[in-house]
Amino acid sequence: MDKKLDPSRDDLPLVANTSHILVKHYVLDLDVDFESQVIEGTIVLFLESGNRFKKRSSSTEVACPSESNEACKFRMPEPCQIPVTNTKTFSSKIGYNDFVICGKGEKDTSGKDGNHDNQEQASGISSSKYCCDTGNHGSEEFLLVLDCCDLSVLKVEEVDVAAVPGIEKFTRSPKLRNQIVHELMALPADRWREQLDYYARCSQAPGCGELLFDTDTWSLQIRKTGAQTATDFPHAIRIQYRTKPQGRSVTWTSDQSGRPCVYTVGSPINNRALFPCQEPPVAMSTWQATVRAAASFVVLMSGENSAKPTQLQEDYSSWHYYVTMPMPASTFTIAVGSWTEMKPEICSSNDVATERSFSPSEADFRYIGVCGHMEYPCRFQKASATTQKIIPHRVFAPACLKGACQETLLPLIPPCLSAAHSVLGTHPFSRLDILIVPANFSSLGMARSLIYLEWYDLKTSSFCIPHIVFLSQSTLTGMSQLCGTRLCHEIAHAWFGLAIGARDWTEEWLSEGFATHLEDVFWAKAQQQLAPHEAREQQELRACLRWRRLQDEVQNSPEEMQVLRPNKEKTGHVSDSGSSVIRHGLNPEKVFMQVHYLKGYFLLRFLAKRLGEDTYFSFLRKFVHTFHGQLILSQDFLQMLLENIPEEKRPELSVGNIFRDWLESSGIPQPLQRERQALAECGLAQQVSAEVSAGDAVHAFPFLPPRAVGPALHPWRGARDRRRRRATTVAKWVRVNRRPRKRKRKDREEVFEKLLPDQLVLLLEHLLEQKTVTPRTLQSLERIYRLSEQDAEVRHRWCELIVKHKYTKAYRDVERFLQEDQAMGIYLYGELMLSEDPRQQHLARRCFELSREQMDKSSAEVVAEMLF
Repeated sequence: MDKKLDPSRDDLPLVANTSHILVKHYVLDLDVDFESQVIEGTIVLFLESGNRFKKRSSSTEVACPSESNEACKFRMPEPCQIPVTNTKTFSSKIGYNDFVICGKGEKDTSGKDGNHDNQEQASGISSSKYCCDTGNHGSEEFLLVLDCCDLSVLKVEEVDVAAVPGIEKFTRSPKLRNQIVHELMALPADRWREQLDYYARCSQAPGCGELLFDTDTWSLQIRKTGAQTATDFPHAIRIQYRTKPQGRSVTWTSDQSGRPCVYTVGSPINNRALFPCQEPPVAMSTWQATVRAAASFVVLMSGENSAKPTQLQEDYSSWHYYVTMPMPASTFTIAVGSWTEMKPEICSSNDVATERSFSPSEADFRYIGVCGHMEYPCRFQKASATTQKIIPHRVFAPACLKGACQETLLPLIPPCLSAAHSVLGTHPFSRLDILIVPANFSSLGMARSLIYLEWYDLKTSSFCIPHIVFLSQSTLTGMSQLCGTRLCHEIAHAWFGLAIGARDWTEEWLSEGFATHLEDVFWAKAQQQLAPHEAREQQELRACLRWRRLQDEVQNSPEEMQVLRPNKEKTGHVSDSGSSVIRHGLNPEKVFMQVHYLKGYFLLRFLAKRLGEDTYFSFLRKFVHTFHGQLILSQDFLQMLLENIPEEKRPELSVGNIFRDWLESSGIPQPLQRERQALAECGLAQQVSAEVSAGDAVHAFPFLPPRAVGPALHPWRGARDRRRRRATTVAKWVRVNRRPRKRKRKDREEVFEKLLPDQLVLLLEHLLEQKTVTPRTLQSLERIYRLSEQDAEVRHRWCELIVKHKYTKAYRDVERFLQEDQAMGIYLYGELMLSEDPRQQHLARRCFELSREQMDKSSAEVVAEMLF
């Protein structure tokens, strides 16, 4: 954000008055202009009110930020000319690919650019500044409040849906526009194609009166003269707007081939800088969108259909996507670029992971039963969908990465999808696109977090939204493990995070904890050649690594930000209007936090071990079938879990105890503390111990608490302190490190074991704890394990060793990492500067100058703070 935030007022406001009126469907009609870096067009909102929204005697004050305590003032837009950003863009009245749409017209360019932009100011949501009333009282008019930021709103008008030919069949009162919208939204799920068709027709209907509107930092507020209640307010409105190049919901950059592209970044402010919307998760809506761009570009979106371009005049194409499953507006995404599609070979029996047989009791709920969500065309009710192990999928990337995708990514998709199906059953979504995003792809803001210390393996390499996964190019190097585990993590989000969402966004563990736990389970099943005991050993090794990270997390972060359920008994509560806040949603420290991944993972691991994995995963499939398409709170999961398992399998387990020990307390939970010794005895970790240390007196896997250093205000300080802890390793590599350069002929050569990538990570972390490692030892390490060819997780630790010990012969590996793995490189910039070595500092500044123009803006700000 441009304005510095007060650390004590760092909550993200959700100001939409969803308790009064809800957006049920969006129709977007947009042009993408790379020259001006603007997305421009219209969005039509179809709204629903109910009996609870009718005129009430009491008033309800909600968020309507202003600069003074005076009443909010609304004005009609003044007529003036709008500068045309691209003379090649076309009328929004064009045909949709999937529906027969009629009508043509010219794009409306009325309005005044600048008069109604979001003001550059910071606002809270609970002070007296919020003086506008969004309910009704007396003669005051109803106010529709939408979440909106960094947008130029040009015009707002009511849509005359009654003018659409054939619309009269939906209502006995064809002149009552709100009744028409209500009847259209009430169509049964099996008429979804007809419904989308008429949504599109209505969105192109003429306007029937401009509405008063105003904007501030966080919202767009709309009135209609004389409309005193939500019921009286127009239920179909059209907003003409355009984004700003600096808007925080999208990133304009270049791909790895140097061609321009733009994509949504999963910003902390979500999509409110892409289109005006209702951000609170309870505002579940469907949408359809038409996007036009130059014919050389591919448009990808979160949509149920695999869209194909419709050729327009003058080398432009149009793409149309739609979604029939109601979801929060924050899950909408778009990516436009010169991507190349890599089509997988036709699936054969060899592409499908072996699925174990389910018992009748497990299988019953996979195929029958009534869904508990609002009505929509649900895949869980389709027999063909419930047995579909591998859903249709496409892979897109810049042409220069085609070989890497075909070698690493494409072979992994079928077994990972099949493994997920074998664990959870029906895939919630009908298809999947996977996009390799530009090198500047960063986790800053992705799912509301960034990397913390070296924990980029949890966040920075991927991002999932409905029907599409963003993967970093960092996942394509080395062995398949990094790519496979990240893919499994994002596939898991189809169930937890998307099909089942958190009703309160502060409970991020309901998404990230589940995905982190399930990625190990999916990946073990996807590796068909693994014996069961080998799969268990790999999972235990990853648990060991996560334990080490959780220790650093709780030692180097504020206690209040280590709590998974920070609102406690008020979780899920909103104001009378529906507005609320995301605690610490804009806190700059929060972007480095991983506690919701790690503690959530360990809680689910604890429950699975306590109940038995067969019992736990049998329940989990039942839970998915019960709650898909709905929003949940922690207690929904825990209560159903405890109700569905035998009493003898849940001693001392209760919702209250789990809240106390795991979700509402900081630090490492007591039940996990008792498991630390078992984690230390992991077989694969012991193999690393044999490579690094010897003797029973000194344990090579030190679960010693790191020295507390206070809040991690910068991402590089906590890890540096960790590496200053007392080193305890003393054998193979330590012997090599201490061996004199001239060795007697009779000295035997050490024989080193072949290690898995996670074992290499652990090995290098142990060596980072050594005070001194000689150049000869580093050279041997690189040669024996081919470290520069390993995956990005291993290479990051290797670069840390290079920087710490000033191994100049391998500086090229650091430069390569900073250029090609930008999201993971932030920590290394800090290490290079903290070394106080002129050559390393020069290397850091040179690499930053080469990449800063293409670097994620937020990441660039963090690095600039380190360097200058």
